[in-house]
Amino acid sequence: MSDAAVSPQSKPKPSVLTIFLTFLEIGAISFGGGVVAYLRDGLVRKKRWFDDVEFLEMTSISNTLPGLNATNMAILAGDRLAGWLGATLALVGMCLPAFIFMTLAGMVYSESHARPLATAALRGVAAAATGLIAATWFKIGRKSLRGFYDAFFVMAAILGVNYFKWGVPITLLAVGALAIFHYRPHRGHETRAQEEEEWISSLH
Repeated sequence: MSDAAVSPQSKPKPSVLTIFLTFLEIGAISFGGGVVAYLRDGLVRKKRWFDDVEFLEMTSISNTLPGLNATNMAILAGDRLAGWLGATLALVGMCLPAFIFMTLAGMVYSESHARPLATAALRGVAAAATGLIAATWFKIGRKSLRGFYDAFFVMAAILGVNYFKWGVPITLLAVGALAIFHYRPHRGHETRAQEEEEWISSLH
């Protein structure tokens, strides 16, 4: 069974304690920006509370809202699983390990930040986090990009931020408006299905 092949009927109903402990574990073992990979591994692959499409939707919302992606994701996921109480416990579980570890790390870093070993360790963690993010988005992208225009809008957003140096809000508004116009309901499902089939065929 693939990660995304979980029907709504088969999804488990977690207790609020399970939600708290799950996010507490993710918050304790995740590293930097690589937290997205740990969230997907925990929520999609292990717990099967969400499929890849739902996870991508929550990630998209988290990226468009102010604040940290990890905390935004915890709130959205917890709310979908158990309402406001689930959102609260997911947020606390996600942030508690970071609060403890970063307090201790800040104390240590203030004493040893100029040491070569500490600098090398920080660079190593940054490289590992980058790899985790890339691997996660590759897995999600293969299952979520269903047509030429999906890939086009992704590339447009990347170019807007990295090449044209637009701000993220401006890029989201511009590319989002184009995407909404393209996928407006009256285009018809048959045209969209044909585009998806042609895109998938071109990949084989």
